[in-house]
Amino acid sequence: MTDLRKIIIDDREIEVDPAMTLIQACEEVGIEIPRFCYHERLSIAGNCRMCLVEVVGGPPKPAASCAMQVRDLRPGPEGQPPVVRTNSPMVKKAREGVMEFLLINHPLDCPICDQGGECDLQDQAMAYGVDFSRFREPKRAVEDLNLGPLVETHMTRCISCTRCVRFTTEVAGITQMGQTGRGEDAEITSYLNQTLDSNLQGNIIDLCPVGALTSKPYAFTARPWELTKTETIDVMDALGSNIRVDTKGREVKRILPRNHDGVNEEWISDKTRFVWDGLRRQRLDRPYVRVDGKLKPATWGEALARAAEAINGAQKLVGLVGDLAPVEAAFALKGLIEAKGGVVECRTDGAKLPAGNRAGYVGTAAIEDIDTAERILLIGTNPRDEAPVLNARIRRAWARGAEVALVGQPVDLTYDYHHAGTDRAALEKVVAMGGDDEIKSKASLVIVGQGALQGEDGAAVLAAAQEIAANTESGLLILHTAAARVGAMDVGAVNADGMAAVQGADVIYNLGADEIDIAPGAFVIYQGSHGDRGAHRADVILPGAAYTEENGLFVNTEGRPQLALRAGFAPGEAKENWAILRALSAECAAQLPYDSLAQLRNALIEAVPHLARIDEVIENEGARVNGGPLGSGAFTNAVKSFYLTNPIARASALMGELAAMAADRGAAKVAAQ
Repeated sequence: MTDLRKIIIDDREIEVDPAMTLIQACEEVGIEIPRFCYHERLSIAGNCRMCLVEVVGGPPKPAASCAMQVRDLRPGPEGQPPVVRTNSPMVKKAREGVMEFLLINHPLDCPICDQGGECDLQDQAMAYGVDFSRFREPKRAVEDLNLGPLVETHMTRCISCTRCVRFTTEVAGITQMGQTGRGEDAEITSYLNQTLDSNLQGNIIDLCPVGALTSKPYAFTARPWELTKTETIDVMDALGSNIRVDTKGREVKRILPRNHDGVNEEWISDKTRFVWDGLRRQRLDRPYVRVDGKLKPATWGEALARAAEAINGAQKLVGLVGDLAPVEAAFALKGLIEAKGGVVECRTDGAKLPAGNRAGYVGTAAIEDIDTAERILLIGTNPRDEAPVLNARIRRAWARGAEVALVGQPVDLTYDYHHAGTDRAALEKVVAMGGDDEIKSKASLVIVGQGALQGEDGAAVLAAAQEIAANTESGLLILHTAAARVGAMDVGAVNADGMAAVQGADVIYNLGADEIDIAPGAFVIYQGSHGDRGAHRADVILPGAAYTEENGLFVNTEGRPQLALRAGFAPGEAKENWAILRALSAECAAQLPYDSLAQLRNALIEAVPHLARIDEVIENEGARVNGGPLGSGAFTNAVKSFYLTNPIARASALMGELAAMAADRGAAKVAAQ
């Protein structure tokens, strides 16, 4: 362990790691140092100078606390601990001088600036600003950048903290932003006026300490004090990012990240952040029943009676659990369908995930294990599209020296990797390599994507991944693409035949499964929030709540149960998903034994006790999968279009625009272009 150093900060003596910076040491004793350029997850720039402190016995000028380490401090003349002052007259005068310089060119845009009320510059100007200016020259103006449809720029407000440049370069892994010029001519710009090509770019809006970078879709729609803020969980991918949903009246106005070091740190993907316009478009707000080949509006009583009639008369009944369904809804559907002699299935994409074997469908590793991994093997996955925030974590491990290898389609992951091959033969070679003592001595991780598990030999691929993990003493992480999948697997919403059970079914209860085509012939009851593929095929439509409109439990890709809270109410006559199934069960003469969400959760926890351990990564148990022989052919990735993976995203006009832009960038250029 590193020897601790004593240091005195504002007459308080503490012991800290000498590698700490002074700004971190001050936070250890609860002293907040003002800053604009410093961010704990980015490299140190040291260029805003707002964090100045006085080092007693040091140079006769204040020091930037973000760029000076505790080990750089000299002890007193008789060996006393170094002394740092954060509130002396020298410090106050220095910070006021820095603030005066920052405000020289900053426009008086506060009344019309979207950052108003959440602006670091406003807050610090209250503490260190003065009520006059000695600057008489004209203010500098800068042209705005076009960074795309997500980030709006007002570059005259920019204070050159370079947080956006460091984030895009270090975390997002793109090189399109930078700073040119010196002194008064310094400005943030993009390379050849390019728009940003990243699915993490929205995070620079949160990072910007002033109003230079704001959200283009949210612009001029609300002030922060008008919004109701709800802490909940994201379902756009299976990472389970912690988010805050801000609503005004009945409408979601924006979605922001919450800090959770074990899951998403403080980043979210652009789909998570900007999908909210899809929550109010293409909504199902009343029940429908198909009459004479056309869907006609109906009352709840008529729709439930028609659905119950079909279920009671079914010869072969199948329930499908979609990708966005909370655990409670999957549990209620399983109870209803199995009570009527049917079977349920959540693996709608055909992934060969082993039922009842949690180590097989979740793995044995946690997301945080990526941070300490020295070797990472990716099998049949493109984490940049399947879980962008997790991909940024892999990139950070790579930047620290980790070796990354990929078996699957070659893609741009924003970092270098060894491409071991695209097909099953390449995976067999990796299995045959085994693991020597040198490999076992390094912390390593195997990450398997859903694309690798969807083929006929999916179980064999999983078995091969488990064998590699065992040979190299690695952790195994199954990277899911559906937020509802792990929770539905936990409650046992699976059957022995998988999706083959749908063949020959005469009644199918579709709980939001919009990523599949159901063949003609079966009677389909669709329960969901949006008029997507599932609703078009339905004979009865029961409108349900979206993920921001009901309390629900979701289990993320590492097996961590998390609670999503309701931020608003479903439109029109739409109801909470579990409540629809409870009402339908009474109509079907198979009444579910609970009348409230609390009673349902008690029954759920009694059946699956580990779901009560909220925000814990549960140690998984399960035997090795016996998968049989590997097939042949190349692996394919599960996500074809990052922005259009679920009905909410497909209903979003902004996601459609982003998908079109991504397709255009990916299209082959002809010579004239």
